[in-house]
Amino acid sequence: MNQQELISRLAQPSDRRVVLFVLDGVGDIRTEKQPKTALEAARLPNFDELARRSALGRIVPVAQGVTPGSGPGHLALFGYDPTHPEADIGRGVLEALGLDLDVRLGDLAIRGNFATADADGRLTDRRAGAECQRLCRQLQPALADVADLEVVIEPGEEHRFVLILRGSELSPDIADTDPQKTGVPPLAPAALS
Repeated sequence: MNQQELISRLAQPSDRRVVLFVLDGVGDIRTEKQPKTALEAARLPNFDELARRSALGRIVPVAQGVTPGSGPGHLALFGYDPTHPEADIGRGVLEALGLDLDVRLGDLAIRGNFATADADGRLTDRRAGAECQRLCRQLQPALADVADLEVVIEPGEEHRFVLILRGSELSPDIADTDPQKTGVPPLAPAALS
């Protein structure tokens, strides 16, 4: 019996509402510069009160020491096996579906962040969101002429956007361009296969 069949067998109908409150990304490590994690340093009266009135739990979505990407990590919360190829979806698909965009089989959906760079091309802000909607409106017509592709760019929350490429023989095997820090230029886009 696969995991989905087991969950379907165990699920019970209920009139009660459930809030799944996920502290995704709150994990941290202590360093010399940061002797306490964010949760250790935080004042948590609201979390403490919520915890007193809740059922609590922790999961390891894949295995100890394995940090899954957003797609597999979030799907694991809902009972999907993140090691199964069907759960290997990326942030672009999640963001596009969250925006209720039309994602078709064979589409390439990419989640991106607008960022700010200085005159030398070094990132000064990896999450520049104030201009997101305007930039998407400006980019859409410019991207309409990409050879043999249908291109959709839609603003998401704050600094995020979704780029959907629709055409033949597209591959998701591309490298991330985010260097994960400021003061350096973005990484060059590169094919991974």
